[in-house]
Amino acid sequence: MAFDFKKEYKEFYLPKNKPEIVNVPPMNYIAVRGKGDPNEPGGAYQRAIGVLYAVAYTLKMSYKTDYKIAGFFEYVVPPLEGFWRQGDSDGMDYANKAALHWLSVIRLPDFVSKEDVAWAVETASQKKKLDCSAAEFLTVDEGLCVQMLHVGPFDDEPASVALMDEYLAENGYANTMSATRLHHEIYLTDARKVAPEKWRTVIRHPIKKL
Repeated sequence: MAFDFKKEYKEFYLPKNKPEIVNVPPMNYIAVRGKGDPNEPGGAYQRAIGVLYAVAYTLKMSYKTDYKIAGFFEYVVPPLEGFWRQGDSDGMDYANKAALHWLSVIRLPDFVSKEDVAWAVETASQKKKLDCSAAEFLTVDEGLCVQMLHVGPFDDEPASVALMDEYLAENGYANTMSATRLHHEIYLTDARKVAPEKWRTVIRHPIKKL
């Protein structure tokens, strides 16, 4: 049976719909950086998602090619994730999506190296006739965070964030979001196929103990 990150690491992918503290270890990702409204049809964000999945599935299916990755085992491609900010602000204005800077990512198994990602970028670009050169290998060390499951449209996230902030204040923690420690979302449902009221998104914020 293929390794499934969501099932093996439930503490990071399947939190409850109430705030909790978690210590997130360093993780490797395929990443594409950009800015602008993610809802723009055919815009930079939509193109970035196409690149991410092209590279992710090239790596997943590499065992069927002549390119062999050391330590490879079959796995389920992890869910799409996003790190978000607006300029140098430490908050989020959900009404001003054009000002968003985003870092779209898909987690990599630990056996995938930077060189493997470079191979997948080149291979996907050739086979799919798609410029995947924006994809990069990235390690993110989030450390101490607060997270919860948000159910519903993205524009309703402020209500969940307010619960997280209240939980932090009651338990002696504070947010540490900055230009490098970002609002993080993990998308557990496909927004193209599921009604907005049923969207399931992990919201995660970096924090510190006061």
